[in-house]
Amino acid sequence: MDIWETLYLKAKEQYHPAKVSPFIYAHHVVCAIESENGEIYTGFCIEGCSGVMNLCAERVAALNMYVNSNQTVIKRLIVFREEAPNTELEGSGMPCGACREFLMQLSYENRNMEIMTDFKSRKTITLGELMPGWWGEQRYQTGEDA
Repeated sequence: MDIWETLYLKAKEQYHPAKVSPFIYAHHVVCAIESENGEIYTGFCIEGCSGVMNLCAERVAALNMYVNSNQTVIKRLIVFREEAPNTELEGSGMPCGACREFLMQLSYENRNMEIMTDFKSRKTITLGELMPGWWGEQRYQTGEDA
């Protein structure tokens, strides 16, 4: 079993769409990430009617990683709904803009993380490829604080 199969199966454990309350829906998008030291963390999407409380699976997985290990660097990420990412589904496996931005801000090294775009062929793209000319690069290079 390769690392992508492991990540897929770990994320799939989280997939069980559920109505948490009349206002909140969860577990309908799932994610697994491999941290810099090889540990695997998972997350699931949780959405509320207000919109302010929405958290994507990718951010939840990254927060789980940080809270539980103080790590910020991600090597690999897989995210999906009911089936593994595939190129036949437009945008399948792609983090949203807010997640892309959060992951870049979490660590500049995350620009090198592989994001699964087609599970069957093991096709990936890097976060850096998704975010060319990212606005925060200079801040990382100069050490300037927020």
